[in-house]
Amino acid sequence: MTNLWRAPYRGNLPVKATLTIPGSKSVTNRALILAALCDSPSVLRRPLHSRDSALMIAGLKAIGVGIETAANGDLTITPAPLFGPASVDVGNAGTVMRFLPPVAAMARGIIHFDGDARSHERPLGPVIKALEALGVSIEHGGRYSLPMTINANGQLRGGTVEVDATLSSQFISALLLVAPATKEGVTVKHVGTSLPSLPHIEMTIAMLREKGVEVVIGHNEWTAKPAIMHGTDSVIEPDLSNAAPFMGAAMISGGTVVIRDWPRSTTQPGDDLRDIFTQMGAHVEFHGDDLAITGGAIHGVDIDLHDVGELTPSIAALCVFADSPSYLRGIAHLRTHETDRLAALATEINNLGGEVIEEPSALRIIPKPLHAGTFHTYDDHRLATAGAMIGLRIDGIDVENIETTRKTLPDFPGAWAELLTGNQ
Repeated sequence: MTNLWRAPYRGNLPVKATLTIPGSKSVTNRALILAALCDSPSVLRRPLHSRDSALMIAGLKAIGVGIETAANGDLTITPAPLFGPASVDVGNAGTVMRFLPPVAAMARGIIHFDGDARSHERPLGPVIKALEALGVSIEHGGRYSLPMTINANGQLRGGTVEVDATLSSQFISALLLVAPATKEGVTVKHVGTSLPSLPHIEMTIAMLREKGVEVVIGHNEWTAKPAIMHGTDSVIEPDLSNAAPFMGAAMISGGTVVIRDWPRSTTQPGDDLRDIFTQMGAHVEFHGDDLAITGGAIHGVDIDLHDVGELTPSIAALCVFADSPSYLRGIAHLRTHETDRLAALATEINNLGGEVIEEPSALRIIPKPLHAGTFHTYDDHRLATAGAMIGLRIDGIDVENIETTRKTLPDFPGAWAELLTGNQ
């Protein structure tokens, strides 16, 4: 097998490092959408530069938005009339495939969307149906998925739509983000059985309000009013979810890892890592503007991860080394992410000698001695970092396609090496 990366083995040698985590993908891609809809240029400082953000930038450029990257990585976004014909490659980025179509619906002309093979399987129907209900013409061959083509007439009136967001909160955020630029605003009513990742909707609302947009929240209902948004100069927070494997390294190997510039107040779901890892045995505390995590014994955990599902792979990688079984529940929606994360985690950990029992919406993890082997990633960045975490304690773990981490981390192998060599 080719394309294997031997995960660095640490054993029980403690780590000691201070790291800067790149900007948040979720905040960066939302900020790019909002900046494109402003009435004047915006500057985004310390944004994430990864595959997902590059796809968002390329997609916005394709439909007419001016975006320039400075030598230090800062972005200047200059709004302009949106137009086609254009083709947008969404890759396998959920934010791109769901956030950009409502923006394209306000362009004038034909906008074609396509992406990686996996993107054709990921749910997009609720966004397509909502846009059609708002009067947008979309060709999708009755599949309600990618590839698709939007025939846009230069405006989006807005209105009230019902959306089943059971599989992704991004369906709601996608419509709220463009609401200020519509004539009537948008009211989104969630009609599904459950709502995953509520913190991501709260992030969207907070960012809209920072732009002066009035957002009214009801029971499973959100209304964003029309508004003229002005360009701003803003700094992107570090991606707290991407801190998970680095924080987990302190728990697996012992020692202390310090994450620079951890926000005291944030809507990022990754902030829950402070409480979750404390429950699992770590000592977590602020040192000024930074967050320090010191490892000890790893305890099993029974926890509902419904709102913070993206943290599941890193938590699962810790659970295999815990002193008691774990139950990670409320995560059925992870089956429609970059891969079926429940099936993938169960398969790969069990192939290394572990015991993971897969349930429809949960994982039961019983710690067992693990052995060397190949950890497949299924083109999923969070599977890749989970494999790297396991390799800290188990010698001989080969992670397949570590390059997939570029989706949200520009150089994970380099950052991992920096962690292990220490820089204090």
